[in-house]
Amino acid sequence: MPTFMDYMISPLPIRNFDCMVDRSRLRLKSLTIINAGHLPGRTHQRHQGVFESWAFVFIGAGRGYYQTKGGVRQTVEAGSLFCLYPNETFDYGPEQDGYWDEYYFTVEGERIQEWMSHWFEQPELVKSVGVDDTFFGKMELVFQLLESGIPANQDRAAMAVESLLYEMAVRLGQQESKNRSLFVHKLIDDLSSSVYQALDSQIVAARHHISIPTLRRIVHDYTGYPLGEYMHRLKMAEAKKLLLNTDKSVKEIAALLGYKDVFYFSRLFKKYVLAAPKTYRSHMG
Repeated sequence: MPTFMDYMISPLPIRNFDCMVDRSRLRLKSLTIINAGHLPGRTHQRHQGVFESWAFVFIGAGRGYYQTKGGVRQTVEAGSLFCLYPNETFDYGPEQDGYWDEYYFTVEGERIQEWMSHWFEQPELVKSVGVDDTFFGKMELVFQLLESGIPANQDRAAMAVESLLYEMAVRLGQQESKNRSLFVHKLIDDLSSSVYQALDSQIVAARHHISIPTLRRIVHDYTGYPLGEYMHRLKMAEAKKLLLNTDKSVKEIAALLGYKDVFYFSRLFKKYVLAAPKTYRSHMG
């Protein structure tokens, strides 16, 4: 096994695997692993790094940072995946006096552009894919295949890397979907609890750190109604409860729900409930 010490990188033994086969003997032409490795306990920081090929780096433990030239310094934690690629400059590594466990795969081929176009967009961003035992098992399989020196195994290693990155992308998509769902539910709950206030889109959007157009789009996508109509519907549903369970007048209920004009409130109520407020109370109460 190609294990060696490099105290400039890590105080622990590191492993590096190169493609030992003439590329003309490979059947898989669209994706080739140039090299791969495992750097446990890495302490070395890379500054102004430039790369000729694409590299995908997975951090299994520890913490650090990643930054493209002119980009925002991003936090890297266990379960993070980030890219190094041509025509860009990178600063990355563990925090000062810290470490991380790094797995990397340097690849070439037209398949990479397909990844970027369909399931691995925004390569300049650190992606949190989580720590999973299956990831480590697949990476060790890639190392074993590369170490064999058998042409067919080099192709298998490339396909295994693609499979690994795809599974990480799927995991990322699931996590992002879950996060979006939680965010949307929180936003809708906030709107539901605001029925006793006049709608102020700017305040609601600022509270959730989104723009007003984004607020409107989320509400429409989730409910099927424009923001204003959705809020009117929420308020009319609350008005029905107040009409049936309190002795407050229609004018008092309108004011409670943020409507200064009782006639406007009554028109909205009839529009959405198909009955005037007093009629609804007398028939349903």
